[in-house]
Amino acid sequence: MTARRAAGWLALAGIVALSFNLRPAAVSVGPLLAEVRDAVGLSTEGAGLLTSLPVLAFSGFGALTPRLAARLGIHRATLLAVVAVTTGLGGRALVSDPLPFLLLSALALAGMAAANVLLPSLVKLHYPERIGRVTAVYTTAMAIGLTGALLLTVPVADALGSWRWGLGVWAVLGLLAALPWVLLARRDDSPGHARRRAISVGQVARTRLGLAMAGFFGLQSLQAYVAFGWYAQVWRDAGYSPAAAGALVALLAAVSIPLSLTVPSLAASRRDQRRVGFTLIACYPVGFAMLLASPATLAVPAALFIGAGCCVFPLALVMIGLRTRTPEGTAALSSFSQAGGYLLAGLGPFGFGWLHEATGSWRVPLVAMLVLVVPLALLMAYVGRPRELEDQLAPPA
Repeated sequence: MTARRAAGWLALAGIVALSFNLRPAAVSVGPLLAEVRDAVGLSTEGAGLLTSLPVLAFSGFGALTPRLAARLGIHRATLLAVVAVTTGLGGRALVSDPLPFLLLSALALAGMAAANVLLPSLVKLHYPERIGRVTAVYTTAMAIGLTGALLLTVPVADALGSWRWGLGVWAVLGLLAALPWVLLARRDDSPGHARRRAISVGQVARTRLGLAMAGFFGLQSLQAYVAFGWYAQVWRDAGYSPAAAGALVALLAAVSIPLSLTVPSLAASRRDQRRVGFTLIACYPVGFAMLLASPATLAVPAALFIGAGCCVFPLALVMIGLRTRTPEGTAALSSFSQAGGYLLAGLGPFGFGWLHEATGSWRVPLVAMLVLVVPLALLMAYVGRPRELEDQLAPPA
């Protein structure tokens, strides 16, 4: 096996291991939110901030990632992201006050944000001819990690006697994920992996494609993070136990496992991704109608349809690679789409909780989620057409 091929396999192993760790930091709190609030003294506002932290971290730290990668090298930047995720996950399970808990959660989510931005660029760098296949592999790994965090967090906490174990156990996977990147980080010193000039976020912000991708990414993320942050509580209030409500959200996430294996490859095989996108987006209204009609008796089919709608996420990730020609373009579009998109999405979990608090019902916030499907579909009509970012870029000042 040649050194280049060995590096390719090591990169694939690192990408997959990293992907497993990119959702527990964000979603493992949801099924245990009531227990965490009581233990660390989180107020209603603090709980809303906690559920909004993933999208806020993605927005704030995602924008810094291309410069960090250009300065340190993409593999070293990825290693730093893994270390941040692991430290935050382990540390927040040990504290007993709201501020340290929020800060350590933010650290884990900052690493998660940086890694999310870097992954499409890593795929473009190591596998430029297999973007669809490799994106399918790593988004499926994300889906498995997401499902495992939602399904296992409460049982682990119950088995070991504390919510701290339920949250802290995910730091172990972070340690394992760091190993390939320790080896790959050395390659940033080699001539073939010289640091390159990053395309600025400002350049992307002046393109129609960049703005549309940010809006598209933001609206699909808003839907997903409201689902993972609040729907367990919706089902608990409908009469389900904490474990059963967590299992329903895990079912919602599990739908993305088979779809993540097929959606990126299917999208990459076509020049136009609109038909794939519209099919997935159409699942949202069906699921919301079921939740509005009967969140208790129609919980399972509602979870299945909303979960299918959430698979717009792997489609958005593969389109970042398909809408660019270079790794630098991919990094820039990934950064702007996720940073700008998550800034928009940050309104979702907080707003969903505020609407529930103001109305005393889940009906109004669910109707709001249904209405937001419309602009998501309109943006899909633009970003799904074949075009490339580099063709819209103005030269740097």
